[in-house]
Amino acid sequence: MKLVSWNVNGLRAVMSKNFMEEFDKLDADIFCLQETKLQEGQIDWNKEGYFDYWNYAEKKGYSGTAIFTKHKPIDVTYGIGVEEHDKEGRVITLEYDSFYMIVVYTPNSQNELKRLDYRMTWEDAFRDYLNALKAKKSVIVCGDMNVAHKEIDLKNPKTNHHNAGFTDEERGKMTELLDSGFIDTFRYFYPEQTDIYSWWSYRFKAREKNAGWRIDYFLVSEDLKDKLKDARIHTDVYGSDHCPVELDIELS
Repeated sequence: MKLVSWNVNGLRAVMSKNFMEEFDKLDADIFCLQETKLQEGQIDWNKEGYFDYWNYAEKKGYSGTAIFTKHKPIDVTYGIGVEEHDKEGRVITLEYDSFYMIVVYTPNSQNELKRLDYRMTWEDAFRDYLNALKAKKSVIVCGDMNVAHKEIDLKNPKTNHHNAGFTDEERGKMTELLDSGFIDTFRYFYPEQTDIYSWWSYRFKAREKNAGWRIDYFLVSEDLKDKLKDARIHTDVYGSDHCPVELDIELS
């Protein structure tokens, strides 16, 4: 099964930049989006062969997630069941017979880390949510998690230390999540791979220089380790400041 995740930084904007062509080319069984920046009814989506599910932020033009899947789920839930965290359209969960599929758009800590405290609260609540699901069946979670976990995951770790996405606090929360029983699938296959990123600033010709960050992930619960086939980052796909990431996995 091929799974793809992409922060599109505005779905309506990327639709005019060959999005559907890339969508068809990637041909995912499940295709997850973050930062759709939509309200209900603002886009005419009718893709044959896919079931579609959307979670919208209360704030217009902000956040938002979507999942398109060829395989109809048993159940769909939106958010993590905590009112404080469920106003920004950040999580969708599909339940299947043998696993849960979750898309997440993790809150950014923002300039001057003004949202770092909230981010820490979010991280704990989201980890608890994933682990509660993991107690029932296997879990796959993907999305823009807004953190470069290790120095190898961004071009300039020294100058970005303490900046949003590379604080000790955020990196520590990713470590806690992985230590609770999850695998970073890209690093599972490519533990020493450098200079492969999934996000580049629009400033300073960052993408041209490949001065990027790897902040988009597929994590799986450890019981799925033997099902993993490959993980990829599609750095050749443009249209957003992020590129798609992929997981190939054997699922019944």
